[in-house]
Amino acid sequence: MLTITKTPKCYVGGKFIRSESGAVYPVHDASGGFLANIPSCSRKDLRNAVEAAAKAGPGWAARSPYNRAQILYRLGEMLESRADEMAAALACGEQRASAGSGPGAADEVRASIGRIVHFAGWADKYEQVLGSVNPVASPHFNFTVTEPMGIVAVLAPEEAPLLALLTLILPAITSGNAVVALASESRPDAAILLGEILAVSDLPGGVVNLLTGSREGLIDTFATHEHLRAVTASATRAEATTLQQGAAESVKRVVLHDPATDWLAADHESPWPIRDFVEAKTVWHPIGA
Repeated sequence: MLTITKTPKCYVGGKFIRSESGAVYPVHDASGGFLANIPSCSRKDLRNAVEAAAKAGPGWAARSPYNRAQILYRLGEMLESRADEMAAALACGEQRASAGSGPGAADEVRASIGRIVHFAGWADKYEQVLGSVNPVASPHFNFTVTEPMGIVAVLAPEEAPLLALLTLILPAITSGNAVVALASESRPDAAILLGEILAVSDLPGGVVNLLTGSREGLIDTFATHEHLRAVTASATRAEATTLQQGAAESVKRVVLHDPATDWLAADHESPWPIRDFVEAKTVWHPIGA
């Protein structure tokens, strides 16, 4: 019986794409056997993904918080329905990396589902925590509300390639932003499968765009692209310097995580990561005569 091997593709604008250059890099199993050619995305692919996010972002931001919550819950359901397949993909990556420092495959999938559900729960509640009614010494009603920033860049670490990727993406999309994410370079299996799950979820195409390829080759563009309003990354000191210096040119927000971050830790589940990807708008409304 002939086994048909899956052709990995990136997920951009609700569609599955190969790199525009046709470049790929091979992924092997633990014994060195060839598994697949992974798209090696170029700077043009990144720019195309930003354009897709720019088209999808306003519609996503305009949805009600309750609707965004329901869509995220549905995404958690879709991941749960393919939990065994995702765990197998993660386990394959663990064997190649001989890691042992990150969570086990099954634990990572369970934690990822839980994290999606957690942020789904915050989608229609974070405004009550991050917004405020402000006392002022004048005849005005003064209040502060939050608004999404726009397009957020995500650079996932090599470890916990599913859980870390989702932990970085979820705070941004919960508050109505769109995302362009670069998956783990050495363990892209989970991100490839996540793209397939996103495609059949209710999340509009273009809200989350997943790229694969060389982190070194794309990090400068992530840092300097003027339409990216924030970047969040698990970064080494050298990468952090590159991101901060590049971001200074376009005045984008930079949120950095240590490569040794424990992605299973409970402190990732709070409204405070959402605060990193919103802007505050203060409104004055006159009252009285």
